[in-house]
Amino acid sequence: MARHVLTRLRAALLVLAFSGLALPAAAQGLLRDPDIENALHKLAEPLLTAAGLPPSQVKVLVVDDDRLNAFVVDSRHILIHSGLILKAQRAEELQAVIAHEIAHIANGHIARRLTNLGNANTAARFGLVMALALGAATGSGEAAAGIALGTGSSANRVFLRHTRAEEASADQSALRYMAMRNIDPTAMADVLEYFRGQEVLSEYRQDPYVRSHPLSRDRIRAVEGYAAAYGPKATDHPQAQYWFLRAQGKLSAFIRKPGWTLTRVGKDNSELGLMRQAIAFHRSGRRSDAMAAMNRLLSMRNDAYYLDLLGQIQLESRDFAGAARSYGAAANAAPSEPLILAGYGRALAASGQYAAALGPLERARTRDGTDPRMLRDLAVAYAKTGNNGMASAVTAERYAVLGNLKTAMIHAERASALLPRGSPGWIRAQDVLSAAHAAGIERG
Repeated sequence: MARHVLTRLRAALLVLAFSGLALPAAAQGLLRDPDIENALHKLAEPLLTAAGLPPSQVKVLVVDDDRLNAFVVDSRHILIHSGLILKAQRAEELQAVIAHEIAHIANGHIARRLTNLGNANTAARFGLVMALALGAATGSGEAAAGIALGTGSSANRVFLRHTRAEEASADQSALRYMAMRNIDPTAMADVLEYFRGQEVLSEYRQDPYVRSHPLSRDRIRAVEGYAAAYGPKATDHPQAQYWFLRAQGKLSAFIRKPGWTLTRVGKDNSELGLMRQAIAFHRSGRRSDAMAAMNRLLSMRNDAYYLDLLGQIQLESRDFAGAARSYGAAANAAPSEPLILAGYGRALAASGQYAAALGPLERARTRDGTDPRMLRDLAVAYAKTGNNGMASAVTAERYAVLGNLKTAMIHAERASALLPRGSPGWIRAQDVLSAAHAAGIERG
């Protein structure tokens, strides 16, 4: 699992200017893991179809923050804080949160808000505002956002805040989606109970969810009433609970101290118990124990995501050849998963196979060009194979993704001079230069 700040090229300028949360100076980031994101997609899929949205077009991503919150900032990304995933007690609670955010997309709340902002054309030109509330890795990202949009604290305060009418609409739609898929709607009321009483606290002490999603006794009563009406239609969904526990267990094993995990897992030799043990052993430096747990785990369920975990353990243990084999098997099993492809390319590069690494890394970039770690690996692979122009173009993209447009401009200009005019890499460099110029960034 990778921790990094993630913004979208052409959206880096918009991140802080649209933020409705009080962000610390140190930027927040996303926790990227293909297994966790796949599990969250499994939970979201029936709700997306119920809302009439294409499941392949919407991702659920995890924000590295232990506070309780979830939000959407465009029509393609739902962001959930790690703290809320760990707080949930069952799959239906997490699905209730996801359903509510899906409703904001389906009901057009975010689209209308973007349209109503003074710089809507700028927002559209720079693409999806996917990384709202994550911030940029450098101060230049924040400065660029202010320059590009010319917005002040008023926009910051209102963008994420939903009105009570929007909340009521989203609640009703979400409960309908849950009922359509026979998912226990009373789970939404259970989630709101986590926040009961928060509105009487000062804003500094409130969970961000309350600041962005107004909570009231009337709202809770309304949800409880709707849930009671829908409740009898709900049925058990063991597969949903499995994916919930898998996502929660993996997230917990990577976030919490290894000793905490091992104490609670004990001698649980179930599939998910072995997964948590393997991660905790690995993080404790107990490689042989980690590998033993992984071997037993793979004998129970040999899927692309567990092979990805095996590759990660081997790579971080400096078994580069073994990591390349494991990631290769994972990529064969899930050829469209960008994070797995990125891991495969990283393992090949670590073993000195830079030319071979270019293929999977480029495929990963095509499917998800917002992963700074993948972009760094791709730039290194291009440099090691003698293609300095493409190395500069990809490096420019990486710095743009991180919000450092001034440095991105330097590399984009270098790429423009080295690459054939009109080539794909040259065009990508021009995109970075256009973003920097639109933000008022100048060299020197």
